[in-house]
Amino acid sequence: MTDTIVGPVNGHRIVNLLKPVPVPAPTASERPEPPAPVVEAVDRPDNPLADWLTVPDVPVLPAWARTPALLKANTLALGRLCWWHTRFHGIRVPKYAVKTAWLASRGFYRATVGLWPTLSAQDHTAAVKALKAQAKLKPEDVDLAVRLQMAHAARTQTRRWRFGAAAVGVAAAALGFYLAPPLLLTGMTGAVVTPLAYLGRGDKTQLLDHGVPPLRVDMNAQQLNDALRAAGLLKSGKGDEDGPKVICVMGPVRDGRGWAVVFDLPKGGGKTAADVLAKRTTLAAELGVDEIQVVMSRVRAAQGGNASRVSMWVADDDPYLADPTPSPLVKLDRFSVWDAIPFGQDARGNRVAVPVVWQSMFFGGLPRRGKTFTQRLLTAAGLLDPWVRHYVADFKGGQDWMQMRQVAHRLVLGAEDDAIEAFKALLQELLTEMERRFAILRELPTSVCPEGKLTPYIVEKYKMPFVFFTVDELQECFIAISDEKVRKQVIDDMARIARRGPAAGFISNYASQRPDAESVPTKLREIITIRACTQVTDQTSSDMVLGKGKASMGADASVLSEDHMGVVVLVTGPASFATVKNDLLTTAEFNAMCAKGRAMRKEIGQLTGDAAGDIVTGAEEQGLRVPAIISDVLEVMKHSPRMFTRDLLDRLANMDEDNYGDYDAERLAKELDAAGVKRSSKQVKIDGVNGAGYQRRDVEGAVPFTG
Repeated sequence: MTDTIVGPVNGHRIVNLLKPVPVPAPTASERPEPPAPVVEAVDRPDNPLADWLTVPDVPVLPAWARTPALLKANTLALGRLCWWHTRFHGIRVPKYAVKTAWLASRGFYRATVGLWPTLSAQDHTAAVKALKAQAKLKPEDVDLAVRLQMAHAARTQTRRWRFGAAAVGVAAAALGFYLAPPLLLTGMTGAVVTPLAYLGRGDKTQLLDHGVPPLRVDMNAQQLNDALRAAGLLKSGKGDEDGPKVICVMGPVRDGRGWAVVFDLPKGGGKTAADVLAKRTTLAAELGVDEIQVVMSRVRAAQGGNASRVSMWVADDDPYLADPTPSPLVKLDRFSVWDAIPFGQDARGNRVAVPVVWQSMFFGGLPRRGKTFTQRLLTAAGLLDPWVRHYVADFKGGQDWMQMRQVAHRLVLGAEDDAIEAFKALLQELLTEMERRFAILRELPTSVCPEGKLTPYIVEKYKMPFVFFTVDELQECFIAISDEKVRKQVIDDMARIARRGPAAGFISNYASQRPDAESVPTKLREIITIRACTQVTDQTSSDMVLGKGKASMGADASVLSEDHMGVVVLVTGPASFATVKNDLLTTAEFNAMCAKGRAMRKEIGQLTGDAAGDIVTGAEEQGLRVPAIISDVLEVMKHSPRMFTRDLLDRLANMDEDNYGDYDAERLAKELDAAGVKRSSKQVKIDGVNGAGYQRRDVEGAVPFTG
């Protein structure tokens, strides 16, 4: 089937996907003239309305209301501001009442002083005084005496009725206050006190205290320009007002619990968005915040950006110190790994999910920062999909992954010689399975396997479940292998699985502490597609986990502190990264999900390998109680048919130091005897050496079982 161009219609090319009907090619004389380019009327140079009809490329809504999220954030910010002012002024009401009473008293005094000339008829007094002065000069003038007498009478009469009116008004007001109901009395008091207090004010009098909301960050365009100029990203002019400035495409506006701004660097300065990202620490210092509060990214062309456009969000405080969100996986009955796995949330509260199909993952960072808990989130999602087969190797040998014995097709615990041999066999099994799958996929028709990869149909039809290959504390494996040739072979095998396996449904999930050339070789690290890093000591260590140059782009795990438990810098692509606070999945919840995953696999016949032969879990499923000492001893002897007592004690202490740290040979023998272990011999022979020890079959014989 070929595509055929039907022809231009209104300036568009219409593609016909149906098979064309062959027609004879036209001669040169019969060929039609090519259509003239269509020019919109608005763009025609002879159109006098072209400028008037051109729609400006300016958003209709203001910056704070362009999206529902921004509108909600700014509305909530206004509500928080109003609530803060309500509380601030509410506790100062007694102070304001005293101040109001004082202002009203001063206003009453001023009112009295101002009204006294009127009450005392000062306008008449001036006339009387003038007549008195004239009468002294002409005492014999009878007309003058009459006029003085009349002026005195007028002043006296005016004083009487003015003072009387004032007295009546005061009496009426007093009676009204006395007889008025409380609500009306309050209104009347306010009506009297308010003008008096206003009259009593001074030039510097302020009734209400000036409240400043406790915002740790108060961003505006001037602050942003000053910070960029101090960081050397803007040229300096004769003054701050004369220098070049950024062009704010949006904001600054409130966005959640922080400020958001999108800006373009001015042309002519030779600076790019990448230069801004590299100056994150300097900009944070200039803005008066910690760098963990500053989230910056480039705005790519797909989002309407360019090489000089930057999106910046500055949090009011550290956004990663809040309590973690419980993982939604805990409440799910089933999950499909074809979907992105719920992982956590970023600084702005946006949910983050990680797609794992066709991917490989690497987790790194300092110990006791939540690295294993983070890694288990992704494996836990695979527990809820019965069409996922688990291969797990935990070279730490603790209890973090022990309950995977209920589900895992293969489970390797510890970094002892027998565990390393079991891991090498696991790798060979994975490589064999990978080649088997590729052979099947090559033979399938394109209608079933269009891209040479797994599909949901192929997974169930040909019984090829996804393979989740989980390795924790990877560096312990490489350290334990002293033979350089063997070590190189193990690295090559793991790199091969990570490189070719995704197309066959293999999902690699590796974790290690600070990786270097010795602990986790570059050959293996550089082919991993998804990386996550908890706190590390410096940018060099961060780049070792996340990739070279990622710290300069803003993906820097060294800015995390010891308080950021379960916080990682997540890199999902060459230019895609985020700092994420992971969802919380406790060990108890993970163990419960292991039991749930086992039941799901038994139901569809996908419980295989070590999990299918786990006699301890089989006995517990029948309601039989297995002593903890039996279960733990079988776990540490998983890869050995026999073991010396001293080695058994060391492995038990490594697995659970709290319970087995003070065990000795005598106590171990006593506990196992009480649990029903019948030793066929107290001596075992390993590599030609005899010593006190245990046979695994003797311990297995103590497991209660009902056929």
